[in-house]
Amino acid sequence: MDWWRLDLNPKVVAAVRKANIQSMKEILSLSGPDLQRLTKLSNRDVQYLHKTVAVATKSDPVVTALQMYNGQCPFPTQNQRLSMGCPILDLLLRGGIPLMGITEIVGESSAGKTQICMQLCLSVQFPCRYGGQESGAVYICTEDAFPNKRLQQLIAFQPMLRDDVPADVVNNIKFGNNIFIEHVADVESFNHCLSKRIPILLSRGLIRLVVIDSIAALVRCEFGAADSIVKAKCLQKFGTMLHHLSHRFCSPIICVNQLVGQKSIASPRINLVKSTLDEADGLSDTYMHRRKAS
Repeated sequence: MDWWRLDLNPKVVAAVRKANIQSMKEILSLSGPDLQRLTKLSNRDVQYLHKTVAVATKSDPVVTALQMYNGQCPFPTQNQRLSMGCPILDLLLRGGIPLMGITEIVGESSAGKTQICMQLCLSVQFPCRYGGQESGAVYICTEDAFPNKRLQQLIAFQPMLRDDVPADVVNNIKFGNNIFIEHVADVESFNHCLSKRIPILLSRGLIRLVVIDSIAALVRCEFGAADSIVKAKCLQKFGTMLHHLSHRFCSPIICVNQLVGQKSIASPRINLVKSTLDEADGLSDTYMHRRKAS
């Protein structure tokens, strides 16, 4: 990185190089205290460094509502999508899943929900021109342990699965280093994760995708049948938090839910819907999409 292109004091440039910081992304991913500790710079110098790098990396111009209405902004954030990593699914979903909002992946057991989520965790790491966001993902597990072995197998097959991407681009991505795993066992831990840990990763640009597998399992274990009102309020609160995170950081939220108590005549299927969470598990009308058995 040619730090001299930035409007920085030579002393700051020398400190950054001595700290072996190689890119502007590293600068933005470090907090002020962490950057100050590494560079031994003053708090004022660190603040100016953060501000200068942020201005230099800003690529998207401000777009007004009138420009969007007149079609002068062909690719507004609201229309951008994250590729599924599969051309057939991308075709069905008109390019992938929206960057803003909550998308639910629902299906019967062994329908492939987790497989799709893991592929999304890899797809988000590709450059934007290949349908990614050049960032990582966080995978929140509430039931089973994260299937790391399956993930490693999927990573090994990326050059074959993503033949639309040059091999050198695929090989240069350290997929395993950019997926953060969180295991939460109760509602309190999940609330702490959403309110404290996830915002830090998003604000530092380390992730641009949040996968939750699943919210329904948490509330199903925590609340009984007589606690339906409390459960609905809890899920409404989580829905609000997730929507806020998605719109604040322009990052998609994936919620996984499993169909229970329904028999399918056809083979196992995956329903992908742009929705909020699932009212079948007690979620309120404000954030949930009701499904009726066909």
